Amino acid sequence: MADIDYIKENRLQDTGFAYTLRLIGGKYKIQTLYAIHLNHQPLRYNELKRLLAPISFKTLTNTLRELESDGLVHREEYPQIPPKVEYSLTELGESLIPVMKGICNWGERQKLE
Repeated sequence: MADIDYIKENRLQDTGFAYTLRLIGGKYKIQTLYAIHLNHQPLRYNELKRLLAPISFKTLTNTLRELESDGLVHREEYPQIPPKVEYSLTELGESLIPVMKGICNWGERQKLE
């Protein structure tokens, strides 16, 4: 019954569930992580923008900043002209892929029923 106390006392923010949702919650976070994963190599900003259309530039920028800040995405900036920036998953980001695949598989099974 101790688990239910988190709900009764409004302490869901203290759970691993809430932490995970904070990391991947948002309209484009899961899609962004999955797009980088499926590419099997770093992606440049405009490549991500094309893959995630109709995402706006501002939304993509904010999503990438949040994912980088949370340690899920690595941003590599190359000192050249024109500027070149590539995004890849960190080890932590890669560790979320099986979780996202599990969610996807669950959804696919539910659609078939």
